[in-house]
Amino acid sequence: MKKYRLLLGKRKYIVSLDTDKFNTQFGQIDIKELRKKKIGDTIKTHTGEEFVVLEPSLIDLLEKKAKRLPQIIMPQDACMILAYTGVSPDALIVDAGSGSGFLSIFLAYYCPKGKVISYEVNEKFAKVAKENAKLIGLKNLQIKNRDILLGIEEKNVDLVTLDMKDAEKNIENAYKALKRGGWLVVYSPYIEQVKLVTQKIEQLSFTEIKTIECIKREWQVSDYTRPKTLGLMHTGWLTFARKL
Repeated sequence: MKKYRLLLGKRKYIVSLDTDKFNTQFGQIDIKELRKKKIGDTIKTHTGEEFVVLEPSLIDLLEKKAKRLPQIIMPQDACMILAYTGVSPDALIVDAGSGSGFLSIFLAYYCPKGKVISYEVNEKFAKVAKENAKLIGLKNLQIKNRDILLGIEEKNVDLVTLDMKDAEKNIENAYKALKRGGWLVVYSPYIEQVKLVTQKIEQLSFTEIKTIECIKREWQVSDYTRPKTLGLMHTGWLTFARKL
């Protein structure tokens, strides 16, 4: 994996240490000089603008460096999956479809002793997901260019996540792959899919069935404090179910 540094100042930049120079709107950064810096040091551009040198987080890399093709699952929804299932750090997780790989990367990063297998039928998407996983440097994530509707090869799975068209058609496959007490989570962009998914879940031996949405609203805090007018509040719905 390439080595990156986060430069934090008037703006945020992710800089690869494999290059020679890095241009910003505030001036040029000398990479040779950046390589000498320790985390927490400062560095100036040729115009004198100062930045703090930091280690980029997972979210920094996903926001600034990872490639995006289809719509991704946002961090607040990915966090809700971890929070509601309480999945352990050594969990076996199956994810579909990979898309750009953001959810599977997030799960693999926070379950470092476990393994995440992500299914993606689209060859182009699968390639991008693999590139993004390599960017983060994950060794516990496998991207399969395979249609999950043909069946899940893994057994005794702790968590199955579905973010795909016709997710309701894969509920039975997920049930068979899950161990007792394992979780199924389905992300749905529209409520009609939630209905189809829930109907299928209720036909099988699942419990703790619930559907939620995570609405995030930022506030501007100044002389006059109020919610921000613009922003992405609603993303989609998460349906949870636990195998009996």
